[in-house]
Amino acid sequence: MTDIDAIAKRYRILCPAMDERMRRLWVGAECSVLGFGGITTLSKATGLSRNTIARGIRELKTVEYREDKRVRQGGGGRKRAVDHAPELKEELLKLVEPTTGNDPESPLRWTCKSLRKIALELKGRGYQISYRVVGEILKDLGYSLQGNRKTLTGSHHRDRDAQFRHINTQVLEFQKDYQPVISVDTKKHERVGRFKNAGREWHPKKCPEEVLVYDFPSQGIGKAIPYGVYDITHNLGWVSVGIDHDTAEFAVETIRRWWRSMGQKSYPEARRLLITADGGGSNGSRVKLWKTELQQLANEMGLTLSVCHFPPGTSKWNKIEHRLFSYITENWRGKPLVSYGVIVNLIAATTTTTGLKVKCELNSNKYPIGIEVSDREMAEVHIKKDDFHGNWNYTISSNK
Repeated sequence: MTDIDAIAKRYRILCPAMDERMRRLWVGAECSVLGFGGITTLSKATGLSRNTIARGIRELKTVEYREDKRVRQGGGGRKRAVDHAPELKEELLKLVEPTTGNDPESPLRWTCKSLRKIALELKGRGYQISYRVVGEILKDLGYSLQGNRKTLTGSHHRDRDAQFRHINTQVLEFQKDYQPVISVDTKKHERVGRFKNAGREWHPKKCPEEVLVYDFPSQGIGKAIPYGVYDITHNLGWVSVGIDHDTAEFAVETIRRWWRSMGQKSYPEARRLLITADGGGSNGSRVKLWKTELQQLANEMGLTLSVCHFPPGTSKWNKIEHRLFSYITENWRGKPLVSYGVIVNLIAATTTTTGLKVKCELNSNKYPIGIEVSDREMAEVHIKKDDFHGNWNYTISSNK
């Protein structure tokens, strides 16, 4: 079949559906495809005059884009589900609205609110609707998939903000006097072995690092307890990775090692040390062993140790959490912590664009739990409680 025959056949098929203008536009489009000699070919195939075809070419160049490309009359087509049942949106809101979550009669009170389950529940109420339409209606109503956000700290102490201001004042005072200020805490305990570690890292395609299917502790080497010391002024970190228990003795030993390795060099003229810590855990404000161990440390260092504890439920405000621990977690994401050596190296390799540097070592000592501190031992602690919340703010001086 020649080009002329093919064009003639297409024209005969389309001609009954086109008006005069559409015929001109069609032959103009065909002519632009054929190029040189197109007008002659189109004239022979369709019987239209050369002037008509030339006019179609000119009109084709001036065709304007129409946003409204509807062919059928407005309002045509199948009605939407909400048009058939105006109350559908209200019924849908009853299933997903959080305020109705406390209603024990709600069938989705204790189930995952997936689109399919919502659609099934609506079908049970007599509405013929697919899960895709449920999703479209929810989007129209301003809903989207949401995760949980950690913003609630629970009930807080009435003097919480006042304690924050007190800590800030103490930090600025120590820094102005060129005295060391550190933030201390225990990072989340980690299982050592070929276990899955959250996050992803770059690997050759389809070659992920293989880890154990089950996270049974018996399949690992042990546990790692990273206790950190963060120098707020110099943006330096020290982490001791323990292998036994997270006790006050272990916490203070980490501060001792930081001082010998980093602190003493950074603050050769230090007379005082400010420690900011959480209110619970191994360095808790009520832990007697924490205070007796700090007394020993003060005696060894020859420094006066001032301690400020964060109020209950505010550990996330501790500087070490978001200036050190968060970057350690980011640095080892997606990497199985297969050995203590790997953990130490990953922590020590943690850096930031703001200049954070970290030193890390393994502490393989044993730290037994359940050590009792007698009243006589507590009486030997040279502790002076501040006027403002002495249980949170106190100073331990050297007996030398």
